[in-house]
Amino acid sequence: MNITRDVQAAVHDSGVREGLMLVNAMHITASVFINDDEAGLHQDYDAGSRVSPRTNPSPSTGTTTPAKTTRMRHLKRQVMGREVVVAITAGKLDFGPWEQIFYGEFDGRRRKRVLIKVIGE
Repeated sequence: MNITRDVQAAVHDSGVREGLMLVNAMHITASVFINDDEAGLHQDYDAGSRVSPRTNPSPSTGTTTPAKTTRMRHLKRQVMGREVVVAITAGKLDFGPWEQIFYGEFDGRRRKRVLIKVIGE
């Protein structure tokens, strides 16, 4: 989910003109990351989920174990990242040309939240 507009709104509401903004996923099976908002890239993320699916059969039995499924969600979070920090310049997120902030959800069973901290002057 692209959350860039929500994060920029939080920066605007803070009144900070120069500083840093931190966005944290606040759950072990969720991620916040920066990337391009490009359809092909999102398809690649989906393809990666098929390589490392939410449920992963055991090699010996062919069945999925709850512990292994949970571990795969945790590994996805480790790979995708826990949080991002972005500079704030002149009251705006200071990104490269195509950068956007995304929230990734790997569990879907619980309510999640995102923490946004804006620090500066």
